Amino acid sequence: MVLDRPDLSNSIDLAAASLFAEAVAEASDAEIRAVVVRGEGKRFCAGGDVTSMVNAEDRSAYLKQLAGDLDRALQELSALEKPVVAAVHGAVAGAGLGLMLSCDLVVAARSTKFVMAYAGVGLTPDCGVSYLLPRAVGQQRALELALTDRTLSADEAYEWGMVTIVADDVQVLDKAQEIAQRLAESPPFAMAQAKRLLRSSWHTSREDSGADEARTIARASATEEAGNRIASFVGRSETRGA
Repeated sequence: MVLDRPDLSNSIDLAAASLFAEAVAEASDAEIRAVVVRGEGKRFCAGGDVTSMVNAEDRSAYLKQLAGDLDRALQELSALEKPVVAAVHGAVAGAGLGLMLSCDLVVAARSTKFVMAYAGVGLTPDCGVSYLLPRAVGQQRALELALTDRTLSADEAYEWGMVTIVADDVQVLDKAQEIAQRLAESPPFAMAQAKRLLRSSWHTSREDSGADEARTIARASATEEAGNRIASFVGRSETRGA
């Protein structure tokens, strides 16, 4: 999945949000086992297209629609029943953070910069940033980023828990694709349900989460792939013990 507005730092207007939603829908195809999200050009994503906001006849109505449309697409992205890997570089700002944090794993180029950027133009977080960021880095760090517009380096973003891996700039896409390929070879039911269980844990009680885990592992054990892998594991264990 490619953000392809390089001359505009892959910022997103209404048309781009619509195309992104279409790409997410296409990625839901069961034949696709893993997804890589990347950006063309010098930056991963600068967030919302400020120029399109300036040119809108009714700025408030435009922003409400843009934020709503893009957020729905990002929620669909995070709910895909397959691993989603982001390969980020250059800069990740504003709604670009929401996009990145909607992915399951994030590979960041070492030179990448991360910034909220909303306060600089007098706007507020959108596209899930105020929900996802505190869960990734903690409330006080999220508030620092929001209120001071502090810019984080890739190494700082890693230390804070925003990204999974930091790679050399020339290797970031290869590393993301390598991870996605490995995940694509993993049991699809197990991958999908692990995602769902972890992401849904924010909305449920410990009791309900445990019950959901029990139901889900029972369903997993009944799949053909789990049966084959369990038998293979037992066979290897018996061979080592012989």
